[in-house]
Amino acid sequence: MARIVMKFGGTSMAGMERIRNVAARVKHVVSQGHEVAVVVSAMAGETDRLVGFCKEASALYDPAEYDVVVAAGEQITSGLLAMTLKAMDVDARSWLGWQLPIRTIEAHAKARVSDIDTLDLLASMRSGTVAVIPGFQGMMADGRVSTLGRGGSDTSAVAVAAAIKADRCDIYTDVDGVYTTDPRIVARARKLDLVTYEEMLELASVGAKVLQTRSVGLAMKEGVVVQVLSSFDDPTQDDLPGTLIVSDVELEAKLKEDKMERQLITGIAHDKNEAKIIVTRVPDKPGAVANIFVPLADAAINVDMIIQNDSKDTEETDVTFTVPRADLARSVDILEANKDAIGFRRIITDTEVAKISVVGVGMRSHAGVAATMFKTLAERGINIEAISTSEIKVSVLIDEDETELAVRVLHTAYGLDAPVA
Repeated sequence: MARIVMKFGGTSMAGMERIRNVAARVKHVVSQGHEVAVVVSAMAGETDRLVGFCKEASALYDPAEYDVVVAAGEQITSGLLAMTLKAMDVDARSWLGWQLPIRTIEAHAKARVSDIDTLDLLASMRSGTVAVIPGFQGMMADGRVSTLGRGGSDTSAVAVAAAIKADRCDIYTDVDGVYTTDPRIVARARKLDLVTYEEMLELASVGAKVLQTRSVGLAMKEGVVVQVLSSFDDPTQDDLPGTLIVSDVELEAKLKEDKMERQLITGIAHDKNEAKIIVTRVPDKPGAVANIFVPLADAAINVDMIIQNDSKDTEETDVTFTVPRADLARSVDILEANKDAIGFRRIITDTEVAKISVVGVGMRSHAGVAATMFKTLAERGINIEAISTSEIKVSVLIDEDETELAVRVLHTAYGLDAPVA
């Protein structure tokens, strides 16, 4: 018998027919003798609808009241799933975030889980009752409802799994695992059996939409084994071929057991949610760059790629960086408000850009990964506008119109294409 957390996303919960499919899948796992907790998202599109109401009510809405509204989507699906399970003769009950409670800290609308009280939850699960928990929501220290930010149900599931010391956290989505790249762009993309936490964290942070970044970081910190599966496969099939997210040590052990070599590159991700900002003619002196980025950080705006071009002749510099496209207008307003302190000439923006990233722990011990990327893009006439790197990732900024071509040629260049059947 194992203790398993099963998480179902919005597409899996989109209507009663799909909720019944989820219930059948949960019933099958319960019938095998496992203790089960289920974490659910709101129905597909429901959170967007509720956010729209908040914006209609007030352009400058109170984040605490926003949380009250948008948390309702997951409350509905948790109740409906519990009802459906009971109708299938499976003992179940729903637990709202404040009932456990799932305690959170920091700000409303982007709260972080601090701890989860599992005493009553575990007692209920040990008695054979399936716990159905709404994702995305928790409770602040003052007792008010909080939410974890968009995509937060993945984080909820991993947090619950860590708190109850689950053997595994299964994340059910509309895809059957993690692929070497988006299979809608590259038909010969391959599904990966195993991915390390570090690789998945990088892939999630640069555009892969299978898992939320914070959930992967939490799984790595707490050592939670995560499996990505499709919610549309046969619910009674036991050997579902998903993707396991594991530690680097576990991956090495598996490769050794199968007598296989580690792949140099694990995957290629793309992100069109990027905007480029160029701040021109900034004085080339200590503190000038801090005057740009400190106000942006204070506004919780994440800056990614940064390039500074020095000019020894004029003692001025141009600073180029990227921000999420949704934060572009706010970023420009903040920079303009600090123009006297920064001392720049003008701001140039570009939203027609995309970030392409190659990720793989294998590049730690292999040279030439970046060179292959640059050479491959150059051969197709794709211009690189910015570059950023980490120990296991190389990212470039290119014209948005060339995104799909770049992904395809890089996927081939790194030998990731699946063999032709």
